[in-house]
Amino acid sequence: MKKWSVLTFALLWARLCPAQFPATLPATVWPGREIWSGAAHNAFTDLIEYKGYLYCSFREGSGHVPGVNGVGRILRTRDGNNWESFALIRKDGIDLRDQKISVMPDGRMLCLMGGSVYDTTKKPSRLLAMHPHVAFMGADMKFTTPEKAVLKNNGHNWIWRLTWYKGTGYGIDYGGGGAATLVKTTDGHNFTRAANLDIDGMPNESTIRFDKKGTMFILIRREQGDQLGVLATGRAPFTTFSYQKLDYRLGGPDFIFTPDQKKLIIGTRLYVAGGAKTGILVTGLDGKLLKTQVLESGGDCSYPGLLIRGKALWVSYYSSHKGKANIYFTRIPLNKLLK
Repeated sequence: MKKWSVLTFALLWARLCPAQFPATLPATVWPGREIWSGAAHNAFTDLIEYKGYLYCSFREGSGHVPGVNGVGRILRTRDGNNWESFALIRKDGIDLRDQKISVMPDGRMLCLMGGSVYDTTKKPSRLLAMHPHVAFMGADMKFTTPEKAVLKNNGHNWIWRLTWYKGTGYGIDYGGGGAATLVKTTDGHNFTRAANLDIDGMPNESTIRFDKKGTMFILIRREQGDQLGVLATGRAPFTTFSYQKLDYRLGGPDFIFTPDQKKLIIGTRLYVAGGAKTGILVTGLDGKLLKTQVLESGGDCSYPGLLIRGKALWVSYYSSHKGKANIYFTRIPLNKLLK
């Protein structure tokens, strides 16, 4: 098996492996409500607001990994209480993973996802290649068939999430070489490389956000070495960055700014003794931990989507604490989370 295939399987399986979280967990667990259980394994969520609806995307498959024929499901709701299935995104022969949705400058919704190809004649199935895939929602409110994103690649690449700023979408491409590269696009299909990140330890899943001053914040998972997360910051033209090592691991990380932009709200897997949990962290702008809120979760879990709507943090995530991996949703009042 090629080296990059070994690294990829190590990363995917590491999502399930707990380790100690450096802070004492609160006694109170915030409840979540199951909103989808349609497949054998439902996981890896994202959450956005678009034209009056809240959209939640995730993967349906036969299992966490390899789960060789994953598809993308998108739900929507107006109020967070009543959810309906809105779209199913699939491509024959491709395991579509980690569906992340965003709104492009032209107003269309874009679904970015990883596309894994397996040799299923082997037991266990052998990963052959990975390519980022994109699907676009048209005026008919339907998504196109996923197609490969265009970028210079080595046949094993993953752009995990895309964030738009001043007409350009930014993401982090990672692959089997153990490197992370900032990439950008203006059309959601063609990507160019902007900068290499100076991070060791097999950097991978990364979320980019921008503050009101135009500073780029990048929250980065690492899967080798000490495995601690990293928070990188940089300003235009986004070719050089400062790096802050965190004192906790990350798993499926998302984050947003508090309304006053003085703190970060991070959603991630908590690697804790006794089994993984999904957690919401309140931190300083340097990523230093200030508060932890554990969500009702356990086992195979995490990969939250976050947004602030009104006076509450709205959260999607997945969890298997009731037996199999299903999709959950909750709302946390900001006055409770930030006090």
